[in-house]
Parts: sequence; structure tokens; C-alpha cells
Amino acid sequence: MERLEPRSGMRSRERKRLFIGLLFLSPWIFGFLLFQLYPIITSLYYSFTEYNLFTSPQWVGLDNYADMAQDGKMLSSLYNTAFMALFGFFPQLAYALGIALLLNQSVKGLSLYRTIYFLPTLVPAVAGSLLWIWLLNAQYGLVNQMLGAIGLPEPNWLMDENWTKPSLILMGFWGTGTITIMYLAALQEVPRMYYEAASIDGANKWQKFWHITLPAISPMTFFQLIMGLIGSFQYFSQGYVFAESSNQAIGGPGNSILFYAIYLFQNAFMFLKMGYASAMAWILFVIVLLLTLLIFKTSSRWVFYGGEK
Repeated sequence: MERLEPRSGMRSRERKRLFIGLLFLSPWIFGFLLFQLYPIITSLYYSFTEYNLFTSPQWVGLDNYADMAQDGKMLSSLYNTAFMALFGFFPQLAYALGIALLLNQSVKGLSLYRTIYFLPTLVPAVAGSLLWIWLLNAQYGLVNQMLGAIGLPEPNWLMDENWTKPSLILMGFWGTGTITIMYLAALQEVPRMYYEAASIDGANKWQKFWHITLPAISPMTFFQLIMGLIGSFQYFSQGYVFAESSNQAIGGPGNSILFYAIYLFQNAFMFLKMGYASAMAWILFVIVLLLTLLIFKTSSRWVFYGGEK
């Protein structure tokens, strides 16, 4: 009995610590259950129903998912989103890496250059979009004035469906400051001795970049790739503002900037097709999940940690 009392006392103290810990965690647990887990489960249920917010959900099974295969606007929005992910994100990732390499050099005024490249990321997405709408205006925009001054064609960026997505891609290069700074931090962690050894072996700058720099910063590229693709498939604010500026239906000229998230928003809050929008959200989740798993599956071939290579 004398041996059991201390053990019982320890259990009592452990229970007390557990209770205090859960008490401190309770705001987060409550918030997670109410604002995250409950909406996730509810949206899954709604995706199998017809629901317009004002009447009770009516069970329709897989009809919403079947309708998506016949919905031309849904397929168009998926194409536009994939286009931005492929031709928007990847070039911007390469551009951010190039700028980071330049900002990693020892030159006078380096802190100023780094600040200048990072400043655009501090501008809110809507304000930045409005700024670029002014810059890309076909009549008085600064971009077309510069193109005309050197004898190049002056596109109608905002009204021509062939140029709306390129205009958003162009604006995206302006906002790569965060990726650039993160790449810069990764570059500064690459040991100098690797470059010194490569120089002794007669390696040129390209060989150093390909065989030392890229493998050394591959964990950062891995992170940027996952986060960037997730962000690309949730592309909304810039496309919405650009579409509004064209004085046409949301989606821009010829639905050229009707992105998946915008069409989901339309179905949910303009057409009040909550069940259909919920099904779209779950399809988006599956797409992003599969792409993420694919990146993780292939990462062992090109991502190197520490001195693996």
C-alpha cells in the first residue's frame, strides 16, 4: 500500500497537468471543431445534395459530380486554372530563383536591391491588381506606351481573351518577392567550400549551378513547388478584379479568366447552388491531393538533404 500511494499521486498530478493543458488548448480545439472540421464534414454531405441555403438539402447522390462532367464552364475553369499553374507559376519560380542568385552577389547597395524586390509583396492583392489594371490599360497604360515607344505591338490586355491570362502572368512576376527571399535564404546556407572544391577541379559557373546549387536548394524548391501549386489552384482575387474591370460577366472576355475558384464562388454565392459548389470543392481537394502525393512520390529522385549528393 505504501508503494501504491506515490504512484496514485503521480497519476493525479498527471491528470491535473493534462486538464490544465487541455484548458489552455480549448480555444484552439473549439475553433478547429467549429470552424474547420464541421464545415469540412458538412460540405462533404452537401456535395451529395441540392441545396440553395433557403430550403432543406435534398439528397441527389452523385448527380452533382456527374453534372460537372457535362458542365462546359466548369471544364473551362479547370483549363484556365491549369494554364496558370503551368505557364504562370513555373516561370515565376524560375524567375524568383534567378533574382535570388543576383541578390546573393556581393555588390554595393545590396540591401536596397533586396528591399525593392520584396516591397511589392506588401501590397494587398486587390490593390496590386488595380494598379496593374491601370498599367495595362490599352489606351493610356504605361506598359503599352513603353511597347509603342520601341515599335512593338500594343495588346489590348484587359479586353482580348488571348491576352488576359498573359496579363495576369505578367503581374505575377511582380509579386515573387517572398519566393525570392526564401530562395536567397537557401542560397546563403550552401557551404562555400563546395564551390571552392569545384573551382579547383575546373568546374565552370554552369556546372557549379547544376551540380552544387540546385541540389543544395532542392528542399526549398520542393517546398515552393507544393505551396505554389496549391496556391495556383486557389487563384481568385487577381482574376476576379481583372474580370470586373473588363465590364463583362465575371470570367472576363470569353471566360478566359474564369478560374476554378471564381466559378466555385459563382455557384455558391451568386447562383446559390451550394451542393454543386461543395462537390466542386471536393474535386479541387482531390486534384490538389493527387498532385501533392505525386510530388512527394518523385521527391526522392531530386530532393537532397544535407550531404546526400
